[in-house]
Amino acid sequence: MFTLAQPETFAQDIKKSRFLAAAGPVVDEAAAKAFIAAHSDAGANHNCWAWRIGQSYRFSDDGEPSGTAGKPILAALDGQTLDNVAVVVTRWFGGILLGSGGLVRAYGGTAAACLRAAAKAEIVISVEAKITCGFADLAIVQARLAAQPGVRIIAETFTATGAELVVALPEADMAAIVRMITDLTSGRAIIALLD
Repeated sequence: MFTLAQPETFAQDIKKSRFLAAAGPVVDEAAAKAFIAAHSDAGANHNCWAWRIGQSYRFSDDGEPSGTAGKPILAALDGQTLDNVAVVVTRWFGGILLGSGGLVRAYGGTAAACLRAAAKAEIVISVEAKITCGFADLAIVQARLAAQPGVRIIAETFTATGAELVVALPEADMAAIVRMITDLTSGRAIIALLD
């Protein structure tokens, strides 16, 4: 799964109608609604949109015939395996009717072209864990964790005998990282997954 690294826009004219797509990363439904509101043009004929955040998604045809705008925009998101993304396609009517098939191609195609042009970032699912280790092992554990891609040290608390580190580990590499820390400390470090 991927998300967008930054917002992107794309415009095209289809049979005298102007289509403008704006796509951007969003973290939740409130952010998606804010993105849609910010990129909709009240002077345009239609502001059709779609967003997906995990298993949640919404779309709107904004007055276009049912299924000809919002669903094709959502299909463009899903077709490029994007998540945490909102897309608004604004249409200024040019006087020529496009028909249902033409609208599907216009909205879906404009959204897809915008998403293809956007810089993407891979979504890394992470798991939080608490690592408890003594002062003798602390420096090497911190150094090895820092060298692992996708690992973040969230918090560090010192105790009388060492430290407790709360870390975010990439889910795909979690078992290998846990094994590495266990081997590195000869089993002295205690690693517990957090809920």
